[in-house]
Amino acid sequence: MSEAAARPGDREPVRQLRKASAKLAGAAELEEFLLRPDPEDPRLTRRVQGLDESGRPVETAVVMERPLTLFLNGQEIVTMMTIGDYPDYLALGYLLNQNMLRPDDEIEGIDVDEDLEVVVVRTARATNYEEKLKKKIRTSGCAQGTVFGDLMEKFDEIALSRDALLRTSWIYTLSRKINGAPSLYLASGAIHGCVLCQGDRPLVYMEDVGRHNAVDKIAGWMFRHGVPAADKIFYTTGRLTSEMVIKTVQMGIPILVSRSGFTAWGVDLARQAGLTLVGRAKGRRFVALAGEERIVFDADPAATGEEEARHGRRAARDD
Repeated sequence: MSEAAARPGDREPVRQLRKASAKLAGAAELEEFLLRPDPEDPRLTRRVQGLDESGRPVETAVVMERPLTLFLNGQEIVTMMTIGDYPDYLALGYLLNQNMLRPDDEIEGIDVDEDLEVVVVRTARATNYEEKLKKKIRTSGCAQGTVFGDLMEKFDEIALSRDALLRTSWIYTLSRKINGAPSLYLASGAIHGCVLCQGDRPLVYMEDVGRHNAVDKIAGWMFRHGVPAADKIFYTTGRLTSEMVIKTVQMGIPILVSRSGFTAWGVDLARQAGLTLVGRAKGRRFVALAGEERIVFDADPAATGEEEARHGRRAARDD
């Protein structure tokens, strides 16, 4: 086993992010896409032959999924189905969003064994979550749901930034940049993406077979690098479910945007937490159902082009 560390080239952009995030105006110096999907990574997809609707032979890319068993110190926590990239961030984010890690916990090491499909997080604080793990409720997350248990135990204690703003011009710009970026979503579908953004700049783009995994990877990245949340925007390709809202709030991010739709409980929780919730963000259209007071209408929808057909068709199939 080897301890997972920040990847080459990852540290300098993180330093830039810390400097720039103090002021939104400083984001002009910030590089976009500090991390983003690599659809050419041979570990993440494989080619499969089949027939199309006319009976003609076709070859298409399909997303790989593999189990990853997470241990916290000596205790087995969960086995997740994942595409397998960034297991260290996924492990940290999962533990954070399940309230098994505290924001001030000292991480002594993260060991990843790809052959055994295991990741072990070691903390200075002794942990024992045997009782918590007995309370399992499957959420509406796809692929493999996450343990609900005490997911909401700190929900009401979190105060989201009231100073954060969401300009409608940012929504249009983010949608264009994210939807045009190379991704597994465009290459093969059957996957969800989440993007950490600041202003109109996408910073960290993660994908996985379950939207909850993509969220957790970003949460783990933020925790690992001490990145503040109060001035960030969270963008997702997936539905705005209760789980998506809860995790976004727990991460301290005040704005959640999706190209997909809402669930009723997701809307109720967003209003309860004071989270700005924007869905159905495709082309020139979007709908805000919570936290509308943060939105600044600075763009003319009529001047914004419609979304390319390939994005709309892919979203309709994979949502």
